Amino acid sequence: MNNFWKEPFYGYVRVKISGKYVELFMNRCIQYHIQIWEIIRVDNDTIILSMYVKDIKRIRPHLKKTNCKLRFHEKKGFPFLLKRILHSRGFLSGALGFLLVIFVLSNMVWSIDVNGASPEVEHKIRKAIDDIGVKRGKFIFRLPSTQQIQQEITERFKEITWVGVKLQGTSYHFEVVQKQLPEKTPPLSPRHLVAKKKAMITRVFVEQGQPVVKENQFVQKGDLLVSGFIGKEENSKLVAAKGEILGETWHVTEVEIPLKTKFVTNTGDRMDKLSLSLFKLDIPIWGFGKIKYKDYEILLNKNKLHFLKWELPISIERAHYLETEEISRELTTEEAVKLAKDMAKHNLEKQIDESAKIKNQKVLRQEVENGKVKLTIHYDVIEDIGVEKPIIQGD
Repeated sequence: MNNFWKEPFYGYVRVKISGKYVELFMNRCIQYHIQIWEIIRVDNDTIILSMYVKDIKRIRPHLKKTNCKLRFHEKKGFPFLLKRILHSRGFLSGALGFLLVIFVLSNMVWSIDVNGASPEVEHKIRKAIDDIGVKRGKFIFRLPSTQQIQQEITERFKEITWVGVKLQGTSYHFEVVQKQLPEKTPPLSPRHLVAKKKAMITRVFVEQGQPVVKENQFVQKGDLLVSGFIGKEENSKLVAAKGEILGETWHVTEVEIPLKTKFVTNTGDRMDKLSLSLFKLDIPIWGFGKIKYKDYEILLNKNKLHFLKWELPISIERAHYLETEEISRELTTEEAVKLAKDMAKHNLEKQIDESAKIKNQKVLRQEVENGKVKLTIHYDVIEDIGVEKPIIQGD
C-alpha cells in the first residue's frame, strides 16, 4: 500500500522505462519491495511510473538485468523545491533579507506604556525613561536591564512607592504605584495638646484652645500644654486644641570610629566583553583578552533576542569587569573626632522631625580605646513638643 502523504516530503520522480522486458522490470520491483505507482503504459515497450528518489540506486541492477533504460520525466517534492530555491539567488537573498529585517525589528523598542500614574507624574517618568535611553527604535539588547531601570526610576521620584518594569516582546510596560498623601483635615473631636517629652518651653503659638504653659517653663512628658476647654466655667466649651509649642529638648548620642579601617573600592579601570550566547555555548564577539586584574567585580547584563513574539534561545551578554583594590585607611585622632561628630549629628537628624533645629552640641566624653575614638555628645534641640490627646468624657 502506497503512503501518499510521504511523497511531498521524501521527494519522488516520474520516470520513463523503455525496453522489451518492462513487465519483468515491474515484477522485480515488486519482488524487491521497491515502491512504484501511477503506472501508465505508453506503448508495448515503454511505461511511465512514479518512484521515490531514494530507490533510484536500487533499481539500477534490475534495469541492467532486464535490459531496460531509464529517463527522468518529472521531479517532484520538497527536496527538489528546496534545491530550486537555493539555486535561485534572487529569491534566496530576498527571503534572507526579509527574515533579517523581521529579526532586527523584533529586537527594537516600539512601545512604552506607563500605567497607574497621574498625568503629571507620567510626564516626569517618560522624561526620565527617555534620559535613561529607553526610546522607540532603540535596540533592546543595548539598554539597561529591567531591574536597573526599575531602581533608577524608583530612586528619582519620591512620589512613587513602587514601579514595576516588564519587557514583553518589543514593548516596555511600567506599572506605577504612587504615594497616597493623606489629606490634612482638622481634628473633629475635642482634644488637648500635651508634651511628648521633657523640655524647656521657648515659644508658644496657639491657634485654638487655652494655653497652659509659658515661655521658659519646664515641662515633663505628658504635661498639659494647650487645653481643649475654652471660656469660663459656666460657659466653657470643648474644642480641638491646635498650635505649635516649641521647646528645648536634650539628646545624648554615643558613637565610635576605628582609627584603622580596610575597605574595597573600584579603581576606575574596567574591561568590557560582549558575547553571543546560543543555548549553552558562548561565542565571544568583543573583548577576547584575558582579564588582567587580580581583583575585580563583574556586572552582567543579559538580553534575550526575539523573532516576532517568540523568544529565541539566543541572547546578547555584556560583561563589565571592574577592577577593585583593598585600601587601608588610617585616621588621626582629630580626623576621627570630626568624622564621629558628623556621624552623631546625622544619626540625631534621623531621630528628630525635619522642622527641628539643633541649637548647641557639647562633647561630654572623648577617649581613644582599643584603636577606636569614642565620643559622647550632648545636643540641645529646638522642636515642636506638642502631641494630641483626646478629651474623654468625665475629664
